Amino acid sequence: MFKHLACLIALTVSAAVSTHAQAEGPSCNAAAAEKKLAGAAKTSFLKKCEKDATASCQAASKEKNLHGAAKNSFEKKCVKDAVG
Repeated sequence: MFKHLACLIALTVSAAVSTHAQAEGPSCNAAAAEKKLAGAAKTSFLKKCEKDATASCQAASKEKNLHGAAKNSFEKKCVKDAVG
C-alpha cells in the first residue's frame, strides 16, 4: 500500500513540476508566430526548438529518475507541450 502511495505522490509532484517548467515560456509554435517566421526560417526555428525541448525533457526525466513507460510518456508529453 505504501509503495503505491509513494508512487502516486511522486507522479503528482512530477506533473506539477513539469507543468511549471513548461509554463515558463511560450511554445515553439507560439514563439515562431510572435517572430512572424515563415518558410525555411520557421522550419529551421521549429526544428531547433524541438531539439532543445527534447534535450530539456530528457534531462528532466533523468532528474526525476524515470524509467521505462513512465519516462517515455513523460518525455513525449513534455516535448508535445513545449512545441505546442
